[in-house]
Order: sequence, then structure tokens, then C-alpha cells
Amino acid sequence: MGYVLETERLILRGWKDEDASGLFKYASDDRIGPAAGWLPHRDEDYSRAVIRTIFAKDEVYAICLKGQGNSPVGSIGLTLEGSPERPLKKNEAELGYWIGYPFWGRGLVTEAAKELIRHGFEDIGLSRILCGYFQGNTRSQKVQEKCGFKHLYTNETSKIPMLGETRIENISVITREDYMAAKDR
Repeated sequence: MGYVLETERLILRGWKDEDASGLFKYASDDRIGPAAGWLPHRDEDYSRAVIRTIFAKDEVYAICLKGQGNSPVGSIGLTLEGSPERPLKKNEAELGYWIGYPFWGRGLVTEAAKELIRHGFEDIGLSRILCGYFQGNTRSQKVQEKCGFKHLYTNETSKIPMLGETRIENISVITREDYMAAKDR
């Protein structure tokens, strides 16, 4: 949790307990969580619990706007351990992200994702990064395309236990080789 990453417009930093109100402000919006496969936050205590459990991992960052204080407007992270649904090999990670509705359409998640991809390949030494989006989530699909991800496979029956649903999920990948080739252009 020691890294603080910076882009032209953003600071990516670790989550803190005092971020609970900022997290709740955006994560309670019905337009955010369900599109990514999680329930909207119900109160600040729930947001604090998410910070202490889900976000209290290496490589999970609060997205903060430069010059706008230190309050988070979204989250981005690299999951390094995998899951039973999506096991990862050594030197692989899965990228996940979301941003508050008032910040949609400004290229902020793409900017954050590109920095985290750079960090993953150049600082951590990853060999490939996976990223998924549920069918119909064109915003997330476009972020992945802008970052150089390529379609890997489609899971027709992706279970979302938190929502009690099954959806179609597209999994994309970017390899270290593809990243380096694009960087050299």
C-alpha cells in the first residue's frame, strides 16, 4: 500500500477510514455498483467496512482529482490473488475500476487505468493483465479498448452472487509485450 501514483489530473493513493463519507457519496448511487456487479452502499459504516476489507489490499487505490482536495471520486485496483471464478497465474493481475457518476465521460478512468497498467508492467513486473465488463456496460468496454486490451473470451454464465444474477461477461487481456510495443510507437 506504499505507492502513490500520479497522472496529469489524478492522484491514486491507498484508501483510509476517513474516506468512508467520500466513498459512500458515489458508491451509494444505483448507476455505479450494479453495472460493476456489486450492491450500492447503504450507509457510511458499510463504506468503511468495504475500505477495511476489500480496499485494504496492496494495489487498490482511491482515485482523487488533483486540486480538488484529497476526497476519492472512484476506485481502481489490480487484484493479484485471483479467485475461484477467475484464477490467475503467477505474474498476472485483474484490473477493476469505477468512478462516480459526475465524473463519467471525462476520460478519468482511462487515465487512471493507463497509469495502473504502466505500474503493473513496469514496477511490479506483471506478464499480463485481465479485465472484464458485463454485456451492456459500454463505458467499461471503451476504457479497455482505449487502454489496448483485446478480447480474450466471453463467459455466458458469469454468476454475480451479491446481486443474485447471472450475466454475460467479456474478459479482455493486455500482455506485457503488447504494452511495450504500444509504448514504443
